[in-house]
Amino acid sequence: MNGNVLMAGSQEVVSPEVTTGTGVANAAKVILFNDEWHTFEEVINQIIKATRCGMDKAELLTWEVHNKGKSCVYDGDMPECLKVSNILEEISLNTKIEF
Repeated sequence: MNGNVLMAGSQEVVSPEVTTGTGVANAAKVILFNDEWHTFEEVINQIIKATRCGMDKAELLTWEVHNKGKSCVYDGDMPECLKVSNILEEISLNTKIEF
């Protein structure tokens, strides 16, 4: 169970941790921006390489980047976000890490 256990009288009270969807407190996010130079296939393949997600998720993320101009393609702790961002940038994709 996540959180701290506190005693309130004779009852146990659990104080939940603040987390993001990854279960990591203080998680960062990798934002991928659209460009006019990379093909859909290049972006999909690089997202798969960087995040280890499946083809379906990579395709959805790529379409979101294309249609909205950007997308959060990964969230987690900072060291993992840096790895994901570096892999995406291997082919000169534009990324940003946000908190």
